[in-house]
Amino acid sequence: MTERYRPRPVFDPGIGGEERALLAAAPERLVPACLPAPAPPRLRTGTVAARLVWIPAFALFYGVLPGGWLRVCFVASLDDDELVGGAVRWGRLPVVAMMVVPAVQVLLLLLGQVEAAVVLAAASFAAWVAGALRYVREPAAARAAREHHGRYLLPADFDQPASGLLVRAQRAVDAVLGSRAHGAGLLDDINNAVVLPRQEWAIAGALAEHTRLRRERRAQRPERLSARVRALLEPQDRALELSIRSVTGRIEALEAYARRAGEADDAYHEAGVLQGLPEQNARYRDLLASTVGDALAGEEIRGMAEDARQAELALRERVAGAVRAGHELGPPLR
Repeated sequence: MTERYRPRPVFDPGIGGEERALLAAAPERLVPACLPAPAPPRLRTGTVAARLVWIPAFALFYGVLPGGWLRVCFVASLDDDELVGGAVRWGRLPVVAMMVVPAVQVLLLLLGQVEAAVVLAAASFAAWVAGALRYVREPAAARAAREHHGRYLLPADFDQPASGLLVRAQRAVDAVLGSRAHGAGLLDDINNAVVLPRQEWAIAGALAEHTRLRRERRAQRPERLSARVRALLEPQDRALELSIRSVTGRIEALEAYARRAGEADDAYHEAGVLQGLPEQNARYRDLLASTVGDALAGEEIRGMAEDARQAELALRERVAGAVRAGHELGPPLR
């Protein structure tokens, strides 16, 4: 499938914003809906035993002992930029803690505050253990991909005909959401940020089902079936064809809406030009008054004002046409 006809992943709008961001940021974790859901992670005995050893050792080295300082002085050379880069990737708080806590412990011991030093060491050890346990848990993106399997659709869920239709729908959605008329709030009668993702998801769901049905039909090897059995399958074929026509009609409505939004963009551009007309008209009026008769000058200025009024009416009409096209989309497919 060429990139031109390769749709982007589609997410169920019902997925929360944070979860959706996790899924979108880790496409390699996503599993097509046409494949089995990923299995939950299973811990092996060897993995558990290894973690029981290295997590306490890790927490002791960095949380109690001066592990950060030892790394700086003995493990890495002072001119090695990778040390700083690697530390920053952990986050600022762990880096500060592993450098400051040992120094504070030494200061408390020098001051004779042994109990306070022990409490600080225990708290630091517990914090590093908790951080390590959080790190070894199932990655958030992998968990989201597993829990929401089936609520996102990938290019592999669509065959070529379905992909072509979905790409058309996505281009229409992008055209509306990227239009200046939408950005300026001229299409506020339609909540595009809510309605259009629902339309895209509904269309994608229908197209994925079409793909599954076509794949099942190919697996049945119709050429090997008798005429009587093929006749029994004809109603299914007609139902699929009707559904394809319905979805195609919905996509065409989206494309019509996108065209109207583009026309509203043109009118919005004209309106922006018109905003500068009063000042320009004043300069041209002065020019005309100084070079031609007052009667001719007045006639020209009135013509400019009428042109401005007509352009404003055109903007309103085009925006109204775009809104009407948006209302004609109807409810999402079920």
